[in-house]
Amino acid sequence: MRMVLARVLSTCFGLGYFPFAPGTVVSFVAMCCYLGFPVFQDVFVIALAVALSTAAGVWSGGVMEEAHGEDPSIVTIDELAGQWVALAALPATPLAGLLGFLFFRFFDIAKPGPVDRVQQFRGGWGIMADDLLAGLLSNLSVRAVLGAVSLFQVGLPL
Repeated sequence: MRMVLARVLSTCFGLGYFPFAPGTVVSFVAMCCYLGFPVFQDVFVIALAVALSTAAGVWSGGVMEEAHGEDPSIVTIDELAGQWVALAALPATPLAGLLGFLFFRFFDIAKPGPVDRVQQFRGGWGIMADDLLAGLLSNLSVRAVLGAVSLFQVGLPL
């Protein structure tokens, strides 16, 4: 029962088994949830969603690592939590959503500096930490871009 629950949670109810780019698929689904369901735009709700998915990811990711080796590609709950961090408290517009998605995928895949280093944490924490940090860097990057756009009063749909 423990493994079944860990598999369901860590793969985001099976999305982790998508045949190509499962992390990108989960990130896209997380972005769609944020943009499509206004409840996710509430700061308290998104913070709770991040906290719950992080707790579930640390536990289930650790269980999956025991069974499948270090950071199995089917474990995608880390992308869910990280993408929600990337979008937290941003405007719920297509531009902000797209920027949040693109920046998050960049930071998650490229793993610059500290994003790569936090992967060295043991067990489920290593699986989750890099995506949470990638989400934070993405959120700050989107804020910088949106701030620059508004500063220069560029006519983009913010």
